[in-house]
Order: sequence, then C-alpha cells, then structure tokens
Amino acid sequence: MADTGSGFTRSPSGVLMLAPPSRGKIVLGFAAVYILWGSTYLAIRFAVESFPPFVMAGTRHLTAGILLFAWLRANGVELPERRHWKSAAIIGGLLLLGGNGLVSWAEQRVPSGLAALIIASVPIWMAVLQGVERRRRPPAALAVGLLLGLGGLVLLVAPGRFGGGEHVDGLGAAALLFAALSWTVGSLYSRKAALPRSTSLAVAMEMIAGGLLLWVVGLLLGEGGQIHADRISLRAVLSLGYLVIFGSLIGFSAYVWLLKVTTPARVTTYAYVNPVVAVLLGWAFAGEALTLRIGIAAAAIVGAVFLIIRSGGEMRASSAKAVTPPESPRLAERVS
Repeated sequence: MADTGSGFTRSPSGVLMLAPPSRGKIVLGFAAVYILWGSTYLAIRFAVESFPPFVMAGTRHLTAGILLFAWLRANGVELPERRHWKSAAIIGGLLLLGGNGLVSWAEQRVPSGLAALIIASVPIWMAVLQGVERRRRPPAALAVGLLLGLGGLVLLVAPGRFGGGEHVDGLGAAALLFAALSWTVGSLYSRKAALPRSTSLAVAMEMIAGGLLLWVVGLLLGEGGQIHADRISLRAVLSLGYLVIFGSLIGFSAYVWLLKVTTPARVTTYAYVNPVVAVLLGWAFAGEALTLRIGIAAAAIVGAVFLIIRSGGEMRASSAKAVTPPESPRLAERVS
C-alpha cells in the first residue's frame, strides 16, 4: 500500500484510502488515556473539597473547550454546522454530564480508588450493549467475563466488613454505575454522530456543550451558593488546573481521537490501568485504604475486562476507510 504523502494511502487496486495514524501517535494516545486519566480520580477528589462537583466539572470542561475552540479558529478551522452542535450536545451530555459529572459528585461519598474500580465496568456495559445491538449469543469467554465483572462489582459494594474494609456508600456506588453506563452510551453514539471533519473541533464542541450542561445542572442544584472564596484551598485550585490541562485538553482529546482511529473495545482497555493508578495514588496521597476486599474486587473486575476484550477476537483498526479522491486536503483532518 503506497503512501501518497498527503495523509492518504493508495491500495494495490488504486483505491484511495485515509492513511492510518502512526504507531507512535497511537501509543501516546493510549498513554494519555491510561496514565493521565488514572490520576484524575485523585485530582477530582481534591477539587471537590473546595468546589461543588457539577460546577467544578463544568468549569473544567468549559474552560478546556473554549481554549481549544479559540486555538482552532485562530488556526483557520472552519465553523461547525448547526447539526454538529446538536451531536456535540448529546455526546457532551452523555460523556461529561452523565459520566464525569456523576463521578465528581460521587467522589464526595466514595474514595477515588474505589470510584475508578466501579468506572472500570465501562467495558462490561460496552459488551452488553453491543451484544444487544447485534442480537448475538455471547461466546463463553464473554459470558464468564460478564459474570466475573458483575461479581467484582457486587463484592465491592456489598454491605459488611469482609476483608477489612467497610462497604461502599450505596448512593455513591449507584451514581458511579450510572456514570459508567452513560459514558458507554456516549462513546458508542459518538462513532456514528454527525460531527465536524476535524476531531479536535468536535472535542472542543463536546467539552463546551458538556461544560454548559454541567453548569446548568449545578446551578439548578444550588451549587452557585456553595462556593466560598475563603474556603478554597491551593490544592483544590491546582487540582482543577490539572484536570483542565491533563484531564480534559489532553486526556479527553486523546480518548475521542482514539475512538475515531481504533475500535471501542480496544480503547476501553484503559480500564486495565486506570483503577490500578487511581488506587495506588489514592493510597499514597489521600490515605485511602488498601484492603483484601478491594484487592479481590479489583482482580475480578480487571480480569473480567481482559476476558471481555479478548473474547472480541482479532481487533481491526478502523482508521483506513475507502474514499473517493479528495476535493480538498481538509478531508484528511479527521485523522490529523
């Protein structure tokens, strides 16, 4: 397959195809999602010590979205269409309001490491929803993975003091499970939604729309009156800044980009690493407990994720799509 030098490749039969991104870019994208997102759970915990959760999350994503949108416009990216804003609002609502907003709220009640473990159920939701959509009987490995993951989640939130740890707050756990489901639905919808050709522009729009929705919900819940300047700690401010730069601008952008250039199952492998990073950081910097219950639940959930993704068989990169000869170089923006 020949490289044309313009972001496209030409197959032996002469069909022009969008060139897949380099291995180096994909590795960096996964590193951002694996490591940076694992650290954001601790940053969220520190940020909600001084800021109400939905307003905090809204500020985080709205700031990042406006900065990215302004930079793109300054560099000549075309304005999006109205239909693009509709899709961005739906995705922003599912990923950022339903997903990140509920995580931020739940971390007032649940330790950051445990929040990451429950959110690790995203691949489980992904497998269930894709199985329902395709109306196929799940293979044995997938069925075992689903049962193992469910067992890990039940163990994590079950009442009692088994393994030296107290049970997880029920309302917080329920919010996290719904957040994982909302994130899964948003991730699947984003692959089919009408969005701008520029992935970076789509990310900026989703963060702006999601940030506004988070602010609206926060204000409706009375969070505007919960902000007191004299009670805001330096740690919370630095954590919010970290979330804007590393969680939203870098991490979320990498996640959305990876959804465009590879499969959802492959992207959700971040669930292997995020819980481990979050649990260790919570233990090291926030004094969160490491108990036998957490260890067994973590092994079950991560093992379930492994089985679920492995059962998907050979994963194909979805970035190389046959297209007609380009009328404009802007056709290559989706993979730039």
